[in-house]
Amino acid sequence: MQYRHKLLTAALLSATFLGGAASAETLRWAKAADATTLDPHSQNLGTNHNFLHHIYETLVEREVDGTLTPRLATEWSIKDGEPNVWVFKLREGVTFHDGAPFTADDVVFSIDRARSATSNMRQLHAGVDHIVAVDDHTVEVHMIGPNPLYPDNLTNTFIMDREWSEANNVVEVQDYAAGEDNHAVRNTNGTGPYTLTQREVDVRSVLTWFDKHWADQPQVTEIIYIPITENATRVAALLSGEVDFVQDVPVQDIERLESSDGITVTKGPENRIIYLGYRFGEEPLKTSNITDSNPIDNPLVREAMHLAIDRDAIRQVVMRGNSLPTGVAMPPFVNGWTEELDAYSAPDLDRARALLAEAGYPDGFTITLDTPNNRYVNDEAISQSVVGMLARIGIRVTLASRPIAQHSPQVTNNLTDFYLMGWGVPTFDSAYIFNDLVHTKQGNFGAYNGGLYSNPELDPKIESLETEIDIDKRNATIAEIWDVVQQDRVLLPLHNQVLAYATRKGVNIEVHPENQPLMMSVTFDQ
Repeated sequence: MQYRHKLLTAALLSATFLGGAASAETLRWAKAADATTLDPHSQNLGTNHNFLHHIYETLVEREVDGTLTPRLATEWSIKDGEPNVWVFKLREGVTFHDGAPFTADDVVFSIDRARSATSNMRQLHAGVDHIVAVDDHTVEVHMIGPNPLYPDNLTNTFIMDREWSEANNVVEVQDYAAGEDNHAVRNTNGTGPYTLTQREVDVRSVLTWFDKHWADQPQVTEIIYIPITENATRVAALLSGEVDFVQDVPVQDIERLESSDGITVTKGPENRIIYLGYRFGEEPLKTSNITDSNPIDNPLVREAMHLAIDRDAIRQVVMRGNSLPTGVAMPPFVNGWTEELDAYSAPDLDRARALLAEAGYPDGFTITLDTPNNRYVNDEAISQSVVGMLARIGIRVTLASRPIAQHSPQVTNNLTDFYLMGWGVPTFDSAYIFNDLVHTKQGNFGAYNGGLYSNPELDPKIESLETEIDIDKRNATIAEIWDVVQQDRVLLPLHNQVLAYATRKGVNIEVHPENQPLMMSVTFDQ
């Protein structure tokens, strides 16, 4: 069977990061950040998913146009007469990298693992009651109620080998936020097209074609994955021929690369929102000079902050035109998006200052903004611009910049008063945003609700989306939830991210909205 992904085509030009003779088998792939962990159910991060899709596999995957296609499952359907049960038929003849056969028992184990307490993938499986292996190649997923969209939740849930996991004591998911470690953090055993043959965290990883894989051999038989944090160094590596593909092109270098001989740049919108979050609740902020209250818990202050942000200036000055400003924390790809929600107000500094004074903070206040510096396009520069914009209304912001590996636990452990994050939506549905960012942080919900927003009236509506089969009614509930989210200013959206890929000449890359290029789909001009 041929891979028919439309995700990426790229030149296969040379064998090592240090240069050397061109090869049609090796692709040198540079990114701004490494995967934070290889435990496939620990972190819900796009960087991790992109890397792990080459080693592990999912039951289904998503094409560029948003459609679901088979991977380890060859077909799926709701069971006749039982609307709460999804039936997945599994691909036969599949083996793990250690030679063990892939069976339904591994699917049961993996989904149960992914929905366990320490997994940041658990919200995707909140509607699951239990899972049954009917036979070696049939799985039934019993939901708590009818769930017509459940397969859309499976595009980043990787399948592990139960026996390997038990033998290596990784039945429990790594609690990344707590700093835990396990064998699966650096070691892998998937069914994917490549095996991990070398791993130097934040330096270099090598993936080699798995010759017992169920699909036809791709043109890329070796991947050299090189995290290069510094923008200038990453671009220089491409221009000098030391790497073949740069996934994270800095916006300030796009025009120069477009005019450079031997380089191709391809751009496209990503299914990802860039937003600011902040702390709710009456408890005083840890990083503010206001010690008897939480200014941000006052809705007037949140409105003032929104009015201080100049999204168009961020687009023009910081992003060099490569962003799509928005007033809602939801990309246009997502079910629930409307032009009305997407609209945003122009900055109004006078009104913002008046709101702060009305809230009791005529002189403003201090606060720290936590930001990643190697995850999203120009993330630290965006945060720097926010610092300046809020200063104009008297909110004096200190910037704390960290790599995503340190920043993410700040958010998931609720250790930040004010933070920048990005959120992709692999399900293409609003429920994915609500489950993680809006729902009260409890059980399977609110994993990335770093501001601890809680609305007891909203939570049941969010949970109802899991089982509502009347599409019109479901969409009406989604609209109601967005109305509250917007009125409460739960999140401060900035823009939808635009991606740029750069490759050596002869490389043809179609930007995937999930920013997950797959190297088994690479081809190159003759």
